[in-house]
Amino acid sequence: MAEKALSYGAFSVGDGRPRIGVRVDDSVLDLSGTAAAHRRPYADLVAGPVLNPLMAAGPEVWAEVRDDAREWVLNEPLIALSDVTPHLPFDVADYVDFYSSEHHATNVGRIFRPDGEPLTPNWKHLPIGYHGRAGTVVVSGTDVVRPDGQRKAPGDPVPTFGPTRRLDIEAEVGFVVGVPATRPVPLADLDRHVFGVVLLNDWSARDIQAWEYVPLGPFLGKSFATSVSAWVLPLAALDDARVPPPPRTEPLLPYLEDAGTAPWGLDLALEVEINGTLISRPPFASMYWTPAQQLAHMTVNGATLRTGDLFASGTVSGPTREQMGSLLELSWGGRDEIPTGAGKRTFLEDGDEVVLRATASNGVSLGEVRGRVLPSRHTR
Repeated sequence: MAEKALSYGAFSVGDGRPRIGVRVDDSVLDLSGTAAAHRRPYADLVAGPVLNPLMAAGPEVWAEVRDDAREWVLNEPLIALSDVTPHLPFDVADYVDFYSSEHHATNVGRIFRPDGEPLTPNWKHLPIGYHGRAGTVVVSGTDVVRPDGQRKAPGDPVPTFGPTRRLDIEAEVGFVVGVPATRPVPLADLDRHVFGVVLLNDWSARDIQAWEYVPLGPFLGKSFATSVSAWVLPLAALDDARVPPPPRTEPLLPYLEDAGTAPWGLDLALEVEINGTLISRPPFASMYWTPAQQLAHMTVNGATLRTGDLFASGTVSGPTREQMGSLLELSWGGRDEIPTGAGKRTFLEDGDEVVLRATASNGVSLGEVRGRVLPSRHTR
């Protein structure tokens, strides 16, 4: 069985307790039960209900489990994927979202500052990020309620309260921390700490965000929901999809300087689908800041890492319109309509379903993350 087919998650059958499984195509291996039946030394780590104990065990154990899983998906009974209920695969400790696509940051700058420089002065000197809300990270398939908040359009004399009128998505890739750290993590040590990769949709209320974000950044416009895929792909499965990052155009401080460390990004092709219509194909290979630089910057001030920490790439966008990873860009701030399977859109309407998918250049599938928009509680 090819390495590309195996990813980890938490699942249940019927009313049963969540267990750890290995997904292979459209089937699931009960890793909890199989490891216990074979009396493997790591059986307690994969007993469930979440991946955190396994993630904390480190690369040697991860490799041992993966070797066994390769054999067992060929020789042990499997469960149809359609017969299982997926659960959030890991307990999220902290959540950090970065802003690492130069194309996305440039587009946003041009939309909001058409007469100024699109990139802020710090953008090419450090990976910009913010701390999100770990408690609202949800598994793929969870409905997303349209958030309420304060909104103030440029022409409004005072703010109003109500449902966001500019609900957006952000197509991203998330990295899941396994092994904790109490010291800064250098660029070369990412593989020792990061267990795997998920697809991630960081839902955004653009009008709420625009009114609140000065001077401290995103808050209620982002904290209502972040969706992640149900199956975590081990980072090792993407070794063959590593590619050099874009050329650096500014000198970097030593802790971020990757010129002599064989720096790598990932060649992943994302897809954004709304109501069954493909609207964009963002390329992850064009991301300016690498996962290793993100992790190094996140910990350089002494901030600790915990098992279950999740850090996301930020919106993935490429240089052309059909490669933009948010509706803010695709509609150019609400100016242009976007065809979907349920009519044209500038931003999301109630009932819309968003699906993100991704495939790596080595054939590895990252699966999908989906979510449907429900009406605001304020209007029910």
